[in-house]
Amino acid sequence: MDQFVLAAANVVAICILVFGIYFPRHRRRDMIVAYLAINTGVLALSVTLMSVNASIGLGFGLFGVLSIIRLRSDELTQREVSYYFASLALGLLGGTLSSSIELNIGLMALLVGALWIGDHPRLLGRYRTRLMTLDRAINDEAQLTSYLEGVLGGKVRQLAIHQIDMVNDTTRVEVRYELLPAQSPGQFTERASVGSLVRP
Repeated sequence: MDQFVLAAANVVAICILVFGIYFPRHRRRDMIVAYLAINTGVLALSVTLMSVNASIGLGFGLFGVLSIIRLRSDELTQREVSYYFASLALGLLGGTLSSSIELNIGLMALLVGALWIGDHPRLLGRYRTRLMTLDRAINDEAQLTSYLEGVLGGKVRQLAIHQIDMVNDTTRVEVRYELLPAQSPGQFTERASVGSLVRP
């Protein structure tokens, strides 16, 4: 009976995590399949290992192998990795009986709540990270900072120059910046001819 309660709690938690938090905020449908699959798989594996009295070390070893396979098969952002491991942890908590099922359920709620808060758009919502290719070679960091602030319309907090191509007159730089208070995240517009990959 306790195992059924934990499994049901896991279903509720993963549905809240995926359909209540992740998808409304990020709208990436393919990751829903991955999160549900890993959660269900880990839950089933946990229950099976519990039923045959397998060692916890063996179980964690199998989970580690699953994680390596998944993380090496596609490029994930740090945010998606967080949701991925949350799905895995929920499955583990839902399939493993402890001394108190209330503890497992409480940990599930804590995990979902941590991601709800940590990934909330209002939490440090003005901070952005961009990997940019500029159409000019700029070696001076002060000049580069000033140029990027004009392009991005925000205050540059940190930058790292990845490549300066003097032949093709380009600069690749990763910049962390803060939008100005008057700017909302949805009002951002490009102000120069640059290629960029957004990673908020």
